[in-house]
Amino acid sequence: MAEIVPVQWFPGHMAKTRRLMQQNLRLVDLVVELTDARIPQSSRNPEIDRIIGSKPRMLMLNKSDSADEQETRRWLGWYRERGIPAIPADCRTGRGLGQFLPTVRQVLADQIARWEQKGMAGRPIRIMVVGIPNVGKSSLINRLAGNKRAKVEDRPGVTRGKQWVTLNGGVELLDMPGVLWPKFDDPLAGERLAFVGSVKDEVMDIEHLAVRLLEVLAPREGEKLAARYHLDLSPAEMAGADPFQLLEAIGKKRGMLLPGGAVNTERAAITVVDEFRGGLWGRITLEPCPAGKGE
Repeated sequence: MAEIVPVQWFPGHMAKTRRLMQQNLRLVDLVVELTDARIPQSSRNPEIDRIIGSKPRMLMLNKSDSADEQETRRWLGWYRERGIPAIPADCRTGRGLGQFLPTVRQVLADQIARWEQKGMAGRPIRIMVVGIPNVGKSSLINRLAGNKRAKVEDRPGVTRGKQWVTLNGGVELLDMPGVLWPKFDDPLAGERLAFVGSVKDEVMDIEHLAVRLLEVLAPREGEKLAARYHLDLSPAEMAGADPFQLLEAIGKKRGMLLPGGAVNTERAAITVVDEFRGGLWGRITLEPCPAGKGE
């Protein structure tokens, strides 16, 4: 089956956000980049590296409660080997966010010491929060702020402009709009972004997306899939199954039938994609850490 190549976002959107980031970079001490723990590298926009340059930074692997724990540990080590501090978190539940401020202060320890020497103890730490659409920036800020400061919806592209949010402990966060790049150099990265919901579903064929997701994951995660949808198939049978027939079997098990008894595959596809994104299949990482790294 052909890979999914999502429709690209307008280059103008990327250029506007790039300018906004560049203009505000001088106002902050640190950049926190959110990624999706299920696709830690595919959910990083390479443009952000170029924009940030030498500015101190840290990574947060969000939605880690939906990712394979062992793979997440590998990825954290892989980034640390490359000099990028990284922590796992789940902004929906708040799990892992206790590490956020201590890690920020650790990354900026030298800078904070210089402020103290200059008599600027207690100066607010200003942080820019960046990431692709729907990766959880607003959820992070709301969790840290303890209230609904930023608009949150489970769809990409909700944050339209920059927003400053003040936290306890002398920290100010600058929330930036989500940034997708205008052209995907790696079609697999674009496909993974579509799977996790960082590309607008309106530009996707939801049945094709679900069938491709089953094609990718049934050979690797067949046991979890069979358990979730009560399919009487062994892992070996799942690995060799036709993905469209799997979608039909799932729809049939869930009673998603049209008049005449045919399976409503569109409804089944929406269920499959939504339940994967919601972590209901179990903890799954779509993008394994490069072999031999980060152990």
